[in-house]
Amino acid sequence: MNAASSASTAPLKVLVYSDDVAVRQQVILALGRRPHPDLPELEYVEVATEPVVIQNMDAGGIALAILDGEAVPAGGMGIAKQLKDEIFRCPPVLVLTGRPADAWLATWSRAEAAVPHPIDPIQLAEAVVALLRPRVPAVG
Repeated sequence: MNAASSASTAPLKVLVYSDDVAVRQQVILALGRRPHPDLPELEYVEVATEPVVIQNMDAGGIALAILDGEAVPAGGMGIAKQLKDEIFRCPPVLVLTGRPADAWLATWSRAEAAVPHPIDPIQLAEAVVALLRPRVPAVG
């Protein structure tokens, strides 16, 4: 019964923003289709520019935004702050920081989590699961 109910659960849309396609691919490969059995499958929305991030987030339906803090010309921390300031009930945001010491900047941006480059797949998956689990209804 659990397999059938979880199979019918719609995928969670995860926006992955970076101007660098290699960073986007690292994130997607690190998380895979299903980072935890408690979660439905993930569907990725890859984005390379700030205007498309804003467009996707304004349209709704995104469960989590993963933003590259090292992206240029628009860094993920600035975008995170803008999203949190402008979108009512903004979904959680995870920022990829340049180094662990930059975590305080992610706090300034109001992101719920930060993971430093280089991406550690286990650390990234743990952070993503912690952010998404509360957004998934319990199956009983």
